[in-house]
Amino acid sequence: MSHDAPRMPSPATADPASTSPAGTLHTDTVVVGAGRPPREPGRGVNPAVELTSTFSPGGDVGYARVGNPTWSAFETALGELEGGVALVHASGMGAISAGLSLLAPGGTVLAPDQTYNGTEDLLAALAQGTAQVERVHATDTDGFLAALDRLGEGDLLWLESPTNPLMDVVDLPVVLARARERGVTSVVDNTLSTPLLSRPLQLGADVVVHSVTKYLSGHSDVVLGATVVAATARGAALGTRLQRHRTLHGAIAGPLEVFLALRGLRTLTVRFERACANAADLAGRLASHPAVERVRYPGQGAMIAVEVVGGAEAAEAVCEATAVWLHSTSLGGVESQIERRRRHASEPLVVPVNLLRLSVGIEHVDDLWADLDQALSRGVAAGADASAGPGLSASRP
Repeated sequence: MSHDAPRMPSPATADPASTSPAGTLHTDTVVVGAGRPPREPGRGVNPAVELTSTFSPGGDVGYARVGNPTWSAFETALGELEGGVALVHASGMGAISAGLSLLAPGGTVLAPDQTYNGTEDLLAALAQGTAQVERVHATDTDGFLAALDRLGEGDLLWLESPTNPLMDVVDLPVVLARARERGVTSVVDNTLSTPLLSRPLQLGADVVVHSVTKYLSGHSDVVLGATVVAATARGAALGTRLQRHRTLHGAIAGPLEVFLALRGLRTLTVRFERACANAADLAGRLASHPAVERVRYPGQGAMIAVEVVGGAEAAEAVCEATAVWLHSTSLGGVESQIERRRRHASEPLVVPVNLLRLSVGIEHVDDLWADLDQALSRGVAAGADASAGPGLSASRP
């Protein structure tokens, strides 16, 4: 067994207790107060839910496909967390699609050799058109630098760190710096890290993408996405393009969903800190479990991937045997979730068939471990039975 631990960066910019981009408040305070209405007598402490499709003339917004005050409150809060200017989208895929729209016609997208499978599908669609798609392993920093030296304006660098679900870590400061030198637009999917662990705009990224469905909203009850650009002239130009893409393609968010996401955002720090502490504890225990071949954990965060002894059959059996862990697709909720990713036809072939993605929640860590421990043992036994074939016996560990 091996316990892989590619490390996420740990400077002050990745510290959950670091000060906000404005330099005046801690992140823990920003998530509670950002995006609230002005403090006026008789005013509500929360923004209203604007359920309207149109507005009277003379205001900032004339039609709800362009903007909504409920959106603005959430966008203000997320912008403060990331240190930029945010736009909310109808889904994470809507945000990813908007980010990829920044590629010039006939340009090249440079991306890790494994990304979230929805991104994989969009990259494949681009490759079938006029675009070129070049792939480099996430940890191959020299490979990224060499590839970027062949690119320029109009091309696009797409990054995840850590990658989903293999948990590979990109050297963001080095790779983003080279992209900026070359004039290559850079987009970082920051869904797994959240602004509490990484602020890619501070590291040189042009655009940050989030599936708000995950940690930011945190309760598995909304589907939303977001893009964030730097508060600079270059960022403003990119933000205008992203907003135009959102408006023209219609991937706009419902006001009620955005209200729920903002409410969820208020507890991001306490939720994420608990989930990360649980994940660190579980990663250590999993490293010595006899049913686990490999642990993929980037040193911090709330996501773990493990490769199970016994192949796909054993991995599926583990998922079916859990009682506390929820066998489901998605991540980032308060509940712990487990899934064999290769059960999806669109998952890249580089993802091992026996890999389980664990989204660690906020339950008591001992309950999570007891459930996972018994499920792993039962899963390995089931895998051994399956490999033995009909009419044969297999010893159980």
